Amino acid sequence: MSQTVRGVVSRQKGEPVEVVDIVVPDPGPGEVVVDIVACGVCHTDLTYREGGINDEYPFLLGHEAAGTVESVGDGVTNVEPGDFVILNWRAVCGQCRACKRGRPHLCFDTHNAAQKMTLTDGTELTPALGIGAFADKTLVHEGQCTKVDPSADPAVAGLLGCGVMAGIGAAINTGAVNRDDTVAVIGCGGVGDAAIAGAALVGARRIIAVDTDDKKLHWAREFGATHTINARDLDVVETIQDLTDGFGADVVIDAVGRPETWKQAFYARDLAGTVVLVGVPTPDMTLEMPLVDFFSRGGSLKSSWYGDCLPERDFPTLISLYLQGRLPLEKFVSERIGLDGIEDAFGKMHAGEVLRSVVML
Repeated sequence: MSQTVRGVVSRQKGEPVEVVDIVVPDPGPGEVVVDIVACGVCHTDLTYREGGINDEYPFLLGHEAAGTVESVGDGVTNVEPGDFVILNWRAVCGQCRACKRGRPHLCFDTHNAAQKMTLTDGTELTPALGIGAFADKTLVHEGQCTKVDPSADPAVAGLLGCGVMAGIGAAINTGAVNRDDTVAVIGCGGVGDAAIAGAALVGARRIIAVDTDDKKLHWAREFGATHTINARDLDVVETIQDLTDGFGADVVIDAVGRPETWKQAFYARDLAGTVVLVGVPTPDMTLEMPLVDFFSRGGSLKSSWYGDCLPERDFPTLISLYLQGRLPLEKFVSERIGLDGIEDAFGKMHAGEVLRSVVML
């Protein structure tokens, strides 16, 4: 039997979201119904509401989630009812050319649930990132569920489902930050601070945080930044070079995703350093630079999708480090709210007042 539960829906571009009844079908083959316990409010949810992803309204928002498996469909083997899971939006297929070449983090054919959740009148919903977790329950593909230690705080655990994993992975997986490296992170919101936390976790020697907001720079120090630069007051490239013996940083992570910040990252790296783009540009942004500047430098220019993570590998490890007190994931939770507080949370997020508001269900 299908179930009717509460969910947060965006019906039209730019319009306030609504808490409405939605219908969740029984899980079909390879599908799982998850009882959501906590879900973070991510900027991607706001981007969906504003039409920045696509125009497939109505959207069922929410994707940074943790919960308990309620029921499973035929053929599901990796989770069972009662398991505590973090949801992810890149359930790898194992069969595409990227997977077969040993690069499953670049999978070109990730899985989502085959069935659709709907409004009570039968209108099909588009779940944000294939998840739709601003709801009491949601339907996902089994590969979108990663079992982790149930002693973890769900409000903390769920954040690995998107932004925090993106930042940590940008540093550790994509940027390959190592012990004794120098690292600079441009943009100190949730993703940037997660990159700082990741760099600190692996023992980076110097971690330089860059932002235009002193409050965010203060947060960055709490996650492990050793130096801070307010870009309103100082030249970013020159200051990073000054803090790295004149060479530039080994790894520079752009967590903003604008041409201006990417150029700063490019010129602030060492000659053979690495630039990692994890901030998401808009489709209209373009980059114009002298080609000789690319030729004159070695190193790497990389983009980081979801922190180049493999959920089944990375989520349990990061939860274990958090439970050991070695990774301060709890610091990302700024406030805990109900389903009816999401519009206010969008405003606080846009104003830079919070790292993460987390919906508790």
